[in-house]
Amino acid sequence: MDRIIECVPNFSEGRDLEKIEKIVECFRGKKGVKLLDYSNDESHNRCVVTVVGDLEPLKNAMIEAIGKAVELIDLTKHEGQHPRMGAVDVIPFIPIRNVSIEEADQLAKETAKEASEKFGLPFFLYEKSASSPERENLAQIRKGQFEGMAEKMKNELLWKPDFGPSTIHPTAGVTAIGARMPLVAYNIKLDTNNLEIANKISKQIRHLSGGFRYCKAIGIELEDRGIVEVSMNLTDYSKTSIYRVFETVKMECKRYGVNVLGSEIVGLVPMQAFVDTAEYYLGLENFSINQVLETRL
Repeated sequence: MDRIIECVPNFSEGRDLEKIEKIVECFRGKKGVKLLDYSNDESHNRCVVTVVGDLEPLKNAMIEAIGKAVELIDLTKHEGQHPRMGAVDVIPFIPIRNVSIEEADQLAKETAKEASEKFGLPFFLYEKSASSPERENLAQIRKGQFEGMAEKMKNELLWKPDFGPSTIHPTAGVTAIGARMPLVAYNIKLDTNNLEIANKISKQIRHLSGGFRYCKAIGIELEDRGIVEVSMNLTDYSKTSIYRVFETVKMECKRYGVNVLGSEIVGLVPMQAFVDTAEYYLGLENFSINQVLETRL
């Protein structure tokens, strides 16, 4: 593949492995498409898929997966810790090689147009594809979630979908789709079951509340482990780094008498994000990503 674009769709199913496999199957064995990774989280009740490909084959595979998710996922019966408004909650297209952000934007719009016509699913354009400033931020679009979205969309001046019907799909909700740059999905786990503490720390670090410019954060309860976590998207890791939010969360934990248990990366991240973190913690001088053995192979 000379031209590579990445897609990281988030599906609102993290518990039924049979359904997950049927959705992921849409990306397997397709010419011009390569499935890189997929992971499910039962607490979040969510599956995140990472796939790359050339533009047209990736679009076709994504439309097939949307159809399968609409068929299999019923949000009227869905419960999970992660906010969601759609069976396919969000579909970002990310330029990787020989693809511009403008081409990623066009691909997102073509995918939304075809899928909305085929499945009767409404789409909001977000991030670099947003049709208005209030739609750039996914959290703003998703506010109210599936349960409140039909009422929210009655305000057609603000919340008329960019593609598809003017109200939610009865079981599959509504989907956000658009072009964006690479982000890091990063969670920090705390040694407490007090969700209020995770929410307070999230408020301190997220951009909307005056925190880091390229950080989105919410508190989430992991009932199966009896702990909570600060769940984040770092939308520009070069300006809001992993190590900076990690150290800040550790610092904020002290005021509540709790500790960081560990952290986790969801999906795939650029190598440079780890190099930046290694440079900080090891105090490396004049280090280059070209010194990483695998980059020279």
